[in-house]
Amino acid sequence: MRIALAQPNYHVGNFKYNTALTLRAIQDAEKKGAELIVFPELSVCGYPPRDLLFSDVFIRECLRQVEKIAEACRGVAAIVGSPTFNPEQNGKSLRNTAFLLQNGRIQATYHKGLMPTYDVFNEYRYFEPADTFHTIPFKGRRIGLTVCEDIWNLQNQGMYSVNPPDELFRENPDLLINISASPFAWNHGPNRLRVLSENARLYKLPLFNVNLLGGQTDLIFEGGSAVFNPQGKMMDLFPSFEEALRVYDLDEVINGRGKEIPIVPENDGKCRLMMDALVMGVRDYFRKTGLKQVILGLSGGIDSAVSLVVAEKALGKENVWAVLLPGPHSSDHSVDDAVALAENLGVRYDIISINDTVSSLEKSLSPLFKGKEPGVAEENLQARARAVILMGLSNKFGHLLLNTSNKSEAAVGYGTLYGDMCGGLSPLGDVYKTDVYGMAKVINSQQEIIPENTISKPPSAELRPDQKDSDSLPEYDVLDDILCKFLEENMDAASIEESGHDSATVRKVLRLVTGSEHKRRQSPPVLRVTAKCLGAGREMPLEASYEAIINC
Repeated sequence: MRIALAQPNYHVGNFKYNTALTLRAIQDAEKKGAELIVFPELSVCGYPPRDLLFSDVFIRECLRQVEKIAEACRGVAAIVGSPTFNPEQNGKSLRNTAFLLQNGRIQATYHKGLMPTYDVFNEYRYFEPADTFHTIPFKGRRIGLTVCEDIWNLQNQGMYSVNPPDELFRENPDLLINISASPFAWNHGPNRLRVLSENARLYKLPLFNVNLLGGQTDLIFEGGSAVFNPQGKMMDLFPSFEEALRVYDLDEVINGRGKEIPIVPENDGKCRLMMDALVMGVRDYFRKTGLKQVILGLSGGIDSAVSLVVAEKALGKENVWAVLLPGPHSSDHSVDDAVALAENLGVRYDIISINDTVSSLEKSLSPLFKGKEPGVAEENLQARARAVILMGLSNKFGHLLLNTSNKSEAAVGYGTLYGDMCGGLSPLGDVYKTDVYGMAKVINSQQEIIPENTISKPPSAELRPDQKDSDSLPEYDVLDDILCKFLEENMDAASIEESGHDSATVRKVLRLVTGSEHKRRQSPPVLRVTAKCLGAGREMPLEASYEAIINC
Protein backbone atom coordinates (compact mmCIF):
# COMPACT_ATOMS: atom_id res chain seq x y z
CA MET A 1 0.00 0.00 0.00
CA ARG A 2 1.23 3.50 -0.86
CA ILE A 3 0.17 6.21 1.57
CA ALA A 4 0.41 9.97 1.01
CA LEU A 5 0.48 12.55 3.80
CA ALA A 6 -0.66 16.08 2.93
CA GLN A 7 0.23 19.18 4.94
CA PRO A 8 -1.74 22.07 3.35
CA ASN A 9 -2.30 25.49 4.94
CA TYR A 10 -6.05 25.72 5.48
CA HIS A 11 -8.21 28.79 6.23
CA VAL A 12 -10.97 28.49 8.83
CA GLY A 13 -14.40 28.66 7.22
CA ASN A 14 -13.09 29.22 3.69
CA PHE A 15 -14.71 26.12 2.21
CA LYS A 16 -14.03 26.91 -1.43
CA TYR A 17 -10.32 27.46 -0.73
CA ASN A 18 -9.93 24.47 1.60
CA THR A 19 -11.69 22.06 -0.74
CA ALA A 20 -9.62 23.27 -3.69
CA LEU A 21 -6.42 22.60 -1.69
CA THR A 22 -7.67 19.14 -0.78
CA LEU A 23 -8.71 18.22 -4.31
CA ARG A 24 -5.38 19.42 -5.71
CA ALA A 25 -3.53 17.26 -3.19
CA ILE A 26 -5.67 14.25 -4.08
CA GLN A 27 -4.79 14.70 -7.75
CA ASP A 28 -1.07 15.03 -6.92
CA ALA A 29 -1.18 11.93 -4.73
CA GLU A 30 -2.89 9.91 -7.44
CA LYS A 31 -0.25 10.97 -9.98
CA LYS A 32 2.42 9.74 -7.57
CA GLY A 33 0.80 6.34 -7.26
CA ALA A 34 -0.74 6.72 -3.80
CA GLU A 35 -3.71 4.56 -2.86
CA LEU A 36 -4.59 6.60 0.25
CA ILE A 37 -3.98 10.25 1.15
CA VAL A 38 -4.32 11.57 4.70
CA PHE A 39 -5.20 15.15 5.74
CA PRO A 40 -5.08 16.86 9.17
CA GLU A 41 -7.77 17.13 11.83
CA LEU A 42 -10.88 19.13 10.84
CA SER A 43 -9.26 19.79 7.47
CA VAL A 44 -12.58 20.48 5.75
CA CYS A 45 -13.36 23.58 7.81
CA GLY A 46 -9.94 24.48 9.21
CA TYR A 47 -8.91 24.48 12.84
CA PRO A 48 -9.95 25.82 15.28
CA PRO A 49 -13.44 26.84 14.10
CA ARG A 50 -14.42 27.82 17.65
CA ASP A 51 -18.03 29.06 17.98
CA LEU A 52 -18.72 28.71 14.27
CA LEU A 53 -19.46 25.16 15.39
CA PHE A 54 -22.66 26.37 17.05
CA SER A 55 -24.09 27.13 13.60
CA ASP A 56 -26.03 24.28 12.00
CA VAL A 57 -25.53 26.00 8.65
CA PHE A 58 -21.76 25.79 9.14
CA ILE A 59 -21.90 22.09 10.01
CA ARG A 60 -24.12 21.27 7.04
CA GLU A 61 -21.70 23.07 4.73
CA CYS A 62 -18.82 21.05 6.20
CA LEU A 63 -20.70 17.85 5.41
CA ARG A 64 -21.53 19.06 1.91
CA GLN A 65 -17.81 19.60 1.29
CA VAL A 66 -17.06 16.09 2.58
CA GLU A 67 -19.45 14.71 -0.04
CA LYS A 68 -17.80 16.86 -2.71
CA ILE A 69 -14.35 15.59 -1.80
CA ALA A 70 -15.66 12.00 -1.73
CA GLU A 71 -16.81 12.41 -5.34
CA ALA A 72 -13.17 13.03 -6.32
CA CYS A 73 -11.94 9.90 -4.53
CA ARG A 74 -12.30 7.44 -7.41
CA GLY A 75 -8.74 6.27 -7.94
CA VAL A 76 -7.28 7.22 -4.56
CA ALA A 77 -8.98 7.12 -1.16
CA ALA A 78 -8.71 9.97 1.37
CA ILE A 79 -8.96 10.50 5.10
CA VAL A 80 -10.30 13.98 5.97
CA GLY A 81 -11.56 15.60 9.17
CA SER A 82 -14.84 17.43 9.75
CA PRO A 83 -17.36 18.16 12.49
CA THR A 84 -20.50 16.02 12.30
CA PHE A 85 -23.85 15.98 14.03
CA ASN A 86 -24.17 13.56 16.95
CA PRO A 87 -27.29 11.51 16.12
CA GLU A 88 -27.51 9.93 19.56
CA GLN A 89 -28.85 13.14 21.13
CA ASN A 90 -26.86 12.56 24.30
CA GLY A 91 -24.34 15.10 25.52
CA LYS A 92 -22.96 17.57 22.98
CA SER A 93 -24.62 17.83 19.59
CA LEU A 94 -21.41 17.38 17.57
CA ARG A 95 -18.59 14.90 17.01
CA ASN A 96 -15.05 15.56 15.82
CA THR A 97 -14.89 13.04 13.00
CA ALA A 98 -12.41 11.50 10.58
CA PHE A 99 -13.82 10.12 7.32
CA LEU A 100 -12.48 7.45 4.98
CA LEU A 101 -13.59 8.46 1.49
CA GLN A 102 -13.36 5.88 -1.30
CA ASN A 103 -15.06 5.04 -4.59
CA GLY A 104 -16.96 8.32 -4.60
CA ARG A 105 -18.56 8.00 -1.17
CA ILE A 106 -18.03 7.84 2.59
CA GLN A 107 -16.82 4.34 3.48
CA ALA A 108 -16.17 4.69 7.21
CA THR A 109 -15.98 7.17 10.09
CA TYR A 110 -14.02 7.48 13.31
CA HIS A 111 -15.07 9.86 16.11
CA LYS A 112 -12.49 11.51 18.37
CA GLY A 113 -12.55 10.20 21.92
CA LEU A 114 -10.27 12.43 24.00
CA MET A 115 -11.35 16.07 24.11
CA PRO A 116 -8.64 18.45 25.39
CA THR A 117 -9.80 21.19 27.74
CA TYR A 118 -6.41 22.51 28.88
CA ASP A 119 -4.43 25.62 27.92
CA VAL A 120 -5.76 26.98 24.59
CA PHE A 121 -8.11 24.02 24.01
CA ASN A 122 -11.79 23.84 24.86
CA GLU A 123 -13.05 21.06 22.61
CA TYR A 124 -15.51 19.67 25.13
CA ARG A 125 -17.42 22.95 24.70
CA TYR A 126 -18.42 21.62 21.28
CA PHE A 127 -17.82 17.91 20.85
CA GLU A 128 -19.15 14.77 22.49
CA PRO A 129 -16.32 12.26 22.93
CA ALA A 130 -16.67 8.82 21.41
CA ASP A 131 -16.83 5.86 23.78
CA THR A 132 -16.33 3.07 21.25
CA PHE A 133 -13.42 2.66 18.84
CA HIS A 134 -13.02 0.40 15.82
CA THR A 135 -10.41 -0.17 13.17
CA ILE A 136 -11.21 0.63 9.53
CA PRO A 137 -10.68 -1.97 6.79
CA PHE A 138 -8.88 -0.76 3.68
CA LYS A 139 -7.22 -2.70 0.84
CA GLY A 140 -6.97 -5.89 2.89
CA ARG A 141 -5.44 -4.04 5.88
CA ARG A 142 -6.94 -2.75 9.10
CA ILE A 143 -6.24 0.91 9.92
CA GLY A 144 -6.11 2.04 13.52
CA LEU A 145 -7.25 5.65 12.95
CA THR A 146 -6.98 8.23 15.74
CA VAL A 147 -7.54 11.99 15.98
CA CYS A 148 -4.90 14.13 17.71
CA GLU A 149 -5.12 13.61 21.50
CA ASP A 150 -6.42 10.08 21.00
CA ILE A 151 -2.78 9.09 20.58
CA TRP A 152 -1.53 11.13 23.57
CA ASN A 153 -2.79 9.10 26.52
CA LEU A 154 0.68 7.61 26.99
CA GLN A 155 1.74 11.03 28.23
CA ASN A 156 -1.45 11.79 30.13
CA GLN A 157 -1.93 8.56 32.06
CA GLY A 158 -4.94 8.85 34.35
CA MET A 159 -6.34 11.96 32.64
CA TYR A 160 -8.80 9.88 30.62
CA SER A 161 -10.70 6.68 31.45
CA VAL A 162 -10.12 5.20 28.00
CA ASN A 163 -7.08 4.89 25.75
CA PRO A 164 -8.24 4.68 22.09
CA PRO A 165 -5.08 2.93 20.77
CA ASP A 166 -5.60 0.17 23.35
CA GLU A 167 -9.17 -0.29 22.12
CA LEU A 168 -8.08 -0.34 18.49
CA PHE A 169 -5.23 -2.75 19.21
CA ARG A 170 -7.74 -5.42 20.23
CA GLU A 171 -8.83 -5.57 16.56
CA ASN A 172 -5.28 -6.27 15.35
CA PRO A 173 -4.62 -3.21 13.17
CA ASP A 174 -1.84 -3.33 10.59
CA LEU A 175 -0.94 0.35 10.94
CA LEU A 176 -1.78 3.46 12.95
CA ILE A 177 -2.78 6.78 11.35
CA ASN A 178 -3.08 9.89 13.49
CA ILE A 179 -4.53 13.14 12.12
CA SER A 180 -3.85 16.12 14.36
CA ALA A 181 -3.98 19.86 14.95
CA SER A 182 -1.22 20.30 17.51
CA PRO A 183 -0.23 23.97 17.92
CA PHE A 184 3.33 25.20 17.92
CA ALA A 185 5.38 26.05 20.98
CA TRP A 186 9.13 26.33 20.62
CA ASN A 187 9.78 23.36 22.94
CA HIS A 188 6.76 21.22 21.99
CA GLY A 189 7.92 19.57 18.77
CA PRO A 190 10.38 16.97 20.15
CA ASN A 191 7.93 16.02 22.90
CA ARG A 192 5.13 15.49 20.36
CA LEU A 193 7.39 13.31 18.22
CA ARG A 194 8.53 11.28 21.22
CA VAL A 195 4.92 10.48 22.14
CA LEU A 196 4.23 9.33 18.59
CA SER A 197 7.42 7.26 18.57
CA GLU A 198 6.51 5.61 21.88
CA ASN A 199 3.09 4.64 20.53
CA ALA A 200 4.60 3.06 17.43
CA ARG A 201 7.08 1.13 19.58
CA LEU A 202 4.49 0.09 22.19
CA TYR A 203 2.03 -1.31 19.65
CA LYS A 204 4.78 -2.52 17.28
CA LEU A 205 3.01 -0.87 14.35
CA PRO A 206 4.00 1.67 11.70
CA LEU A 207 2.54 5.07 12.55
CA PHE A 208 1.70 7.88 10.11
CA ASN A 209 1.01 11.29 11.64
CA VAL A 210 -0.16 14.34 9.71
CA ASN A 211 -0.26 17.63 11.61
CA LEU A 212 -1.98 20.90 10.73
CA LEU A 213 -0.01 23.75 9.18
CA GLY A 214 -0.62 27.50 9.27
CA GLY A 215 -1.44 30.50 11.41
CA GLN A 216 -4.99 30.79 12.74
CA THR A 217 -5.25 34.14 14.59
CA ASP A 218 -3.19 33.61 17.77
CA LEU A 219 -2.37 29.94 17.18
CA ILE A 220 0.43 28.76 14.91
CA PHE A 221 0.58 25.20 13.57
CA GLU A 222 3.99 24.15 12.34
CA GLY A 223 3.14 21.01 10.39
CA GLY A 224 6.06 18.70 11.11
CA SER A 225 4.13 15.57 10.08
CA ALA A 226 6.08 12.36 10.66
CA VAL A 227 6.35 8.64 9.91
CA PHE A 228 7.57 5.93 12.33
CA ASN A 229 8.41 2.28 11.86
CA PRO A 230 7.19 -0.46 14.27
CA GLN A 231 10.32 -0.03 16.42
CA GLY A 232 9.43 3.64 17.02
CA LYS A 233 12.20 4.97 14.80
CA MET A 234 11.28 8.13 12.92
CA MET A 235 11.70 7.44 9.20
CA ASP A 236 10.64 10.85 7.89
CA LEU A 237 9.81 14.32 9.21
CA PHE A 238 8.02 17.00 7.20
CA PRO A 239 9.40 20.54 7.15
CA SER A 240 8.04 23.00 9.67
CA PHE A 241 6.11 26.03 8.41
CA GLU A 242 5.93 24.73 4.81
CA GLU A 243 3.23 23.04 2.75
CA ALA A 244 4.24 19.56 1.62
CA LEU A 245 2.98 16.24 0.26
CA ARG A 246 4.94 12.98 0.44
CA VAL A 247 4.18 9.36 -0.49
CA TYR A 248 5.35 6.25 1.39
CA ASP A 249 5.38 2.54 0.69
CA LEU A 250 3.86 0.84 3.73
CA ASP A 251 6.01 -2.28 3.45
CA GLU A 252 9.18 -0.17 3.33
CA VAL A 253 8.13 1.65 6.49
CA ILE A 254 7.30 -1.66 8.22
CA ASN A 255 10.70 -3.05 7.25
CA GLY A 256 12.41 0.11 8.46
CA ARG A 257 14.08 0.90 5.17
CA GLY A 258 15.68 4.31 5.05
CA LYS A 259 17.78 6.36 7.42
CA GLU A 260 16.44 6.94 10.91
CA ILE A 261 15.92 10.60 11.84
CA PRO A 262 16.82 11.41 15.46
CA ILE A 263 14.22 13.19 17.59
CA VAL A 264 16.20 16.16 18.86
CA PRO A 265 15.58 19.90 19.15
CA GLU A 266 16.43 22.04 16.15
CA ASN A 267 20.15 22.74 15.87
CA ASP A 268 19.52 26.45 15.52
CA GLY A 269 17.64 26.60 18.82
CA LYS A 270 14.45 28.19 19.95
CA CYS A 271 15.04 31.74 18.69
CA ARG A 272 15.28 30.64 15.07
CA LEU A 273 12.19 28.48 15.53
CA MET A 274 10.33 31.42 17.05
CA MET A 275 11.43 33.64 14.18
CA ASP A 276 10.15 31.19 11.56
CA ALA A 277 6.89 30.71 13.45
CA LEU A 278 6.24 34.44 13.82
CA VAL A 279 6.94 35.12 10.16
CA MET A 280 4.35 32.52 9.17
CA GLY A 281 1.95 33.75 11.85
CA VAL A 282 2.09 37.35 10.63
CA ARG A 283 1.90 36.32 6.95
CA ASP A 284 -1.13 34.10 7.52
CA TYR A 285 -2.89 36.66 9.72
CA PHE A 286 -2.69 39.21 6.94
CA ARG A 287 -3.43 36.77 4.13
CA LYS A 288 -6.42 35.19 5.84
CA THR A 289 -7.96 38.47 7.01
CA GLY A 290 -7.47 40.10 3.61
CA LEU A 291 -5.09 42.74 4.95
CA LYS A 292 -2.11 43.75 2.85
CA GLN A 293 0.04 46.36 4.56
CA VAL A 294 1.43 47.10 8.00
CA ILE A 295 2.61 50.17 9.86
CA LEU A 296 4.63 50.28 13.08
CA GLY A 297 6.47 52.73 15.26
CA LEU A 298 10.23 52.28 14.94
CA SER A 299 11.99 53.60 18.03
CA GLY A 300 15.58 52.47 17.61
CA GLY A 301 15.04 49.88 20.33
CA ILE A 302 15.33 46.11 20.05
CA ASP A 303 11.61 45.25 20.15
CA SER A 304 10.49 47.44 17.28
CA ALA A 305 13.60 46.44 15.33
CA VAL A 306 12.83 42.71 15.53
CA SER A 307 9.13 43.39 14.86
CA LEU A 308 10.05 45.30 11.70
CA VAL A 309 12.22 42.45 10.43
CA VAL A 310 9.46 39.91 11.09
CA ALA A 311 6.98 42.10 9.21
CA GLU A 312 9.34 42.58 6.26
CA LYS A 313 10.03 38.85 5.99
CA ALA A 314 6.32 38.05 6.24
CA LEU A 315 4.85 40.68 3.93
CA GLY A 316 7.68 42.04 1.76
CA LYS A 317 9.34 45.42 2.04
CA GLU A 318 6.79 47.08 -0.26
CA ASN A 319 4.03 46.40 2.30
CA VAL A 320 5.81 47.68 5.41
CA TRP A 321 5.86 51.28 6.66
CA ALA A 322 8.06 52.32 9.59
CA VAL A 323 7.33 55.61 11.35
CA LEU A 324 9.97 57.18 13.59
CA LEU A 325 8.38 59.31 16.31
CA PRO A 326 11.16 61.07 18.27
CA GLY A 327 10.06 62.91 21.38
CA PRO A 328 11.50 65.21 24.04
CA HIS A 329 13.80 62.51 25.45
CA SER A 330 14.68 60.51 22.32
CA SER A 331 18.40 60.23 21.75
CA ASP A 332 20.01 61.02 18.41
CA HIS A 333 21.51 57.53 18.22
CA SER A 334 18.05 55.95 18.53
CA VAL A 335 16.85 57.88 15.51
CA ASP A 336 20.04 57.04 13.61
CA ASP A 337 19.72 53.35 14.48
CA ALA A 338 16.09 53.28 13.35
CA VAL A 339 16.94 54.97 10.05
CA ALA A 340 19.83 52.55 9.46
CA LEU A 341 17.57 49.52 10.03
CA ALA A 342 14.83 50.81 7.73
CA GLU A 343 17.39 51.49 5.00
CA ASN A 344 19.01 48.07 5.48
CA LEU A 345 15.61 46.46 4.87
CA GLY A 346 14.59 48.83 2.11
CA VAL A 347 11.26 49.67 3.75
CA ARG A 348 9.54 53.03 3.63
CA TYR A 349 10.13 55.22 6.67
CA ASP A 350 9.03 58.67 7.78
CA ILE A 351 10.05 60.81 10.74
CA ILE A 352 7.39 62.72 12.66
CA SER A 353 8.31 64.57 15.85
CA ILE A 354 5.81 64.28 18.69
CA ASN A 355 7.18 67.36 20.51
CA ASP A 356 4.41 69.73 19.41
CA THR A 357 1.71 67.14 20.13
CA VAL A 358 3.07 66.49 23.63
CA SER A 359 3.44 70.21 24.35
CA SER A 360 -0.15 70.79 23.30
CA LEU A 361 -1.40 68.01 25.56
CA GLU A 362 0.65 69.25 28.49
CA LYS A 363 -0.66 72.79 27.94
CA SER A 364 -4.26 71.56 27.90
CA LEU A 365 -3.73 69.62 31.13
CA SER A 366 -1.56 72.17 32.92
CA PRO A 367 -4.44 73.86 34.85
CA LEU A 368 -5.38 70.48 36.35
CA PHE A 369 -1.80 69.21 36.76
CA LYS A 370 -0.74 72.44 38.50
CA GLY A 371 1.15 71.77 41.74
CA LYS A 372 1.79 68.12 40.88
CA GLU A 373 5.28 66.78 40.26
CA PRO A 374 5.86 65.44 36.73
CA GLY A 375 5.74 61.65 36.62
CA VAL A 376 4.14 58.68 34.90
CA ALA A 377 1.21 60.72 33.55
CA GLU A 378 3.56 62.95 31.56
CA GLU A 379 5.55 59.96 30.35
CA ASN A 380 2.41 58.23 29.18
CA LEU A 381 1.32 61.32 27.23
CA GLN A 382 4.32 60.72 24.99
CA ALA A 383 3.41 57.09 24.38
CA ARG A 384 -0.20 58.03 23.68
CA ALA A 385 0.81 60.85 21.35
CA ARG A 386 2.73 58.29 19.30
CA ALA A 387 -0.28 55.98 19.27
CA VAL A 388 -2.61 58.75 18.09
CA ILE A 389 -0.31 59.54 15.17
CA LEU A 390 0.18 55.88 14.23
CA MET A 391 -3.54 55.16 14.42
CA GLY A 392 -4.29 58.26 12.34
CA LEU A 393 -1.96 56.99 9.63
CA SER A 394 -3.42 53.49 9.98
CA ASN A 395 -6.96 54.78 9.50
CA LYS A 396 -6.09 57.09 6.62
CA PHE A 397 -4.05 54.63 4.57
CA GLY A 398 -5.50 51.25 5.63
CA HIS A 399 -2.33 49.82 7.17
CA LEU A 400 -2.75 47.59 10.23
CA LEU A 401 -0.77 48.88 13.20
CA LEU A 402 1.61 46.22 14.49
CA ASN A 403 2.17 46.16 18.23
CA THR A 404 5.83 45.81 19.27
CA SER A 405 5.56 44.90 22.99
CA ASN A 406 7.28 41.77 24.29
CA LYS A 407 6.09 39.18 26.81
CA SER A 408 8.28 40.44 29.65
CA GLU A 409 6.74 43.91 29.40
CA ALA A 410 3.21 42.59 28.98
CA ALA A 411 3.58 40.28 31.98
CA VAL A 412 4.55 43.04 34.41
CA GLY A 413 2.50 45.84 32.83
CA TYR A 414 5.52 47.80 31.62
CA GLY A 415 3.57 49.51 28.86
CA THR A 416 1.04 52.27 28.32
CA LEU A 417 -2.60 51.44 27.69
CA TYR A 418 -3.76 53.20 24.51
CA GLY A 419 -0.11 54.05 23.90
CA ASP A 420 2.61 51.56 23.01
CA MET A 421 0.13 48.74 23.76
CA CYS A 422 -1.95 49.73 20.71
CA GLY A 423 -2.07 47.58 17.61
CA GLY A 424 -4.06 45.00 15.70
CA LEU A 425 -1.59 42.14 16.20
CA SER A 426 1.27 41.45 18.62
CA PRO A 427 4.04 39.28 17.13
CA LEU A 428 6.36 39.54 20.16
CA GLY A 429 3.72 39.35 22.88
CA ASP A 430 4.73 35.76 23.71
CA VAL A 431 8.50 36.34 23.39
CA TYR A 432 10.50 37.18 26.51
CA LYS A 433 12.91 40.11 26.23
CA THR A 434 15.96 37.86 26.47
CA ASP A 435 14.63 35.86 23.52
CA VAL A 436 14.02 39.06 21.56
CA TYR A 437 17.78 39.62 21.82
CA GLY A 438 18.30 36.02 20.72
CA MET A 439 16.12 36.61 17.67
CA ALA A 440 18.12 39.73 16.83
CA LYS A 441 21.29 37.63 16.81
CA VAL A 442 19.61 35.13 14.48
CA ILE A 443 18.62 37.99 12.16
CA ASN A 444 22.21 39.26 12.13
CA SER A 445 23.81 35.82 11.79
CA GLN A 446 24.74 36.33 8.12
CA GLN A 447 25.12 40.10 8.00
CA GLU A 448 24.31 43.10 10.15
CA ILE A 449 20.66 43.99 9.55
CA ILE A 450 19.82 45.37 12.99
CA PRO A 451 22.47 47.95 13.99
CA GLU A 452 24.77 46.60 16.70
CA ASN A 453 24.06 49.64 18.85
CA THR A 454 20.38 48.67 18.99
CA ILE A 455 21.37 45.30 20.43
CA SER A 456 24.12 46.43 22.81
CA LYS A 457 22.67 49.59 24.37
CA PRO A 458 20.70 49.37 27.66
CA PRO A 459 16.98 49.13 26.88
CA SER A 460 14.99 52.28 27.55
CA ALA A 461 11.52 53.65 26.88
CA GLU A 462 13.12 57.13 26.55
CA LEU A 463 10.21 58.86 28.27
CA ARG A 464 12.37 60.81 30.74
CA PRO A 465 16.04 61.86 30.85
CA ASP A 466 18.52 58.97 31.10
CA GLN A 467 15.71 56.46 31.67
CA LYS A 468 16.56 52.74 31.66
CA ASP A 469 14.21 49.76 31.98
CA SER A 470 16.34 48.58 34.91
CA ASP A 471 15.22 51.66 36.87
CA SER A 472 11.80 50.02 37.23
CA LEU A 473 12.45 46.32 36.64
CA PRO A 474 15.03 43.67 37.53
CA GLU A 475 17.59 42.93 34.83
CA TYR A 476 15.85 41.01 32.08
CA ASP A 477 17.72 37.74 32.60
CA VAL A 478 16.47 37.72 36.20
CA LEU A 479 12.98 38.94 35.33
CA ASP A 480 12.51 36.42 32.53
CA ASP A 481 13.62 33.48 34.63
CA ILE A 482 11.12 34.42 37.34
CA LEU A 483 8.37 34.90 34.77
CA CYS A 484 9.10 31.61 33.04
CA LYS A 485 9.05 29.70 36.32
CA PHE A 486 5.77 31.34 37.34
CA LEU A 487 3.91 31.32 34.02
CA GLU A 488 5.20 28.21 32.25
CA GLU A 489 6.46 25.95 35.01
CA ASN A 490 3.57 26.78 37.40
CA MET A 491 5.91 27.41 40.33
CA ASP A 492 4.56 29.37 43.29
CA ALA A 493 6.42 32.26 44.92
CA ALA A 494 8.10 30.11 47.58
CA SER A 495 9.39 27.60 45.01
CA ILE A 496 10.79 30.38 42.83
CA GLU A 497 12.60 31.81 45.83
CA GLU A 498 14.00 28.38 46.67
CA SER A 499 15.39 28.16 43.13
CA GLY A 500 17.77 31.00 43.98
CA HIS A 501 15.89 34.27 43.48
CA ASP A 502 15.68 37.06 46.04
CA SER A 503 12.37 37.03 47.90
CA ALA A 504 11.70 40.76 47.55
CA THR A 505 12.36 40.62 43.80
CA VAL A 506 10.09 37.61 43.32
CA ARG A 507 7.26 39.21 45.28
CA LYS A 508 7.62 42.47 43.36
CA VAL A 509 7.53 40.73 39.98
CA LEU A 510 4.55 38.55 40.83
CA ARG A 511 2.67 41.53 42.24
CA LEU A 512 3.25 43.35 38.96
CA VAL A 513 2.03 40.31 36.99
CA THR A 514 -1.12 40.08 39.08
CA GLY A 515 -1.84 43.82 38.94
CA SER A 516 -1.47 44.03 35.16
CA GLU A 517 -4.17 41.57 34.15
CA HIS A 518 -6.55 44.41 33.23
CA LYS A 519 -3.99 45.75 30.77
CA ARG A 520 -3.55 42.39 29.06
CA ARG A 521 -7.31 42.06 28.63
CA GLN A 522 -7.12 45.13 26.37
CA SER A 523 -4.12 44.00 24.34
CA PRO A 524 -4.18 42.88 20.69
CA PRO A 525 -4.08 39.19 19.70
CA VAL A 526 -0.73 37.64 20.60
CA LEU A 527 0.98 35.01 18.43
CA ARG A 528 1.60 31.98 20.66
CA VAL A 529 5.13 30.53 20.57
CA THR A 530 5.63 29.29 24.16
CA ALA A 531 3.88 26.67 26.25
CA LYS A 532 1.92 29.32 28.18
CA CYS A 533 0.87 32.47 26.36
CA LEU A 534 -0.60 35.44 28.21
CA GLY A 535 -4.15 35.30 26.90
CA ALA A 536 -6.41 32.39 26.03
CA GLY A 537 -4.03 29.89 27.63
CA ARG A 538 -3.96 31.72 30.98
CA GLU A 539 -7.27 33.13 32.14
CA MET A 540 -7.11 34.87 35.50
CA PRO A 541 -9.88 36.82 37.27
CA LEU A 542 -9.20 40.55 37.48
CA GLU A 543 -10.32 40.82 41.09
CA ALA A 544 -8.60 37.71 42.46
CA SER A 545 -6.49 37.97 45.60
CA TYR A 546 -2.80 38.56 44.97
CA GLU A 547 -1.90 36.00 47.64
CA ALA A 548 -4.18 33.41 46.06
CA ILE A 549 -2.54 33.78 42.64
CA ILE A 550 1.12 33.75 43.69
CA ASN A 551 0.67 30.79 46.04
CA CYS A 552 -1.24 28.54 43.62
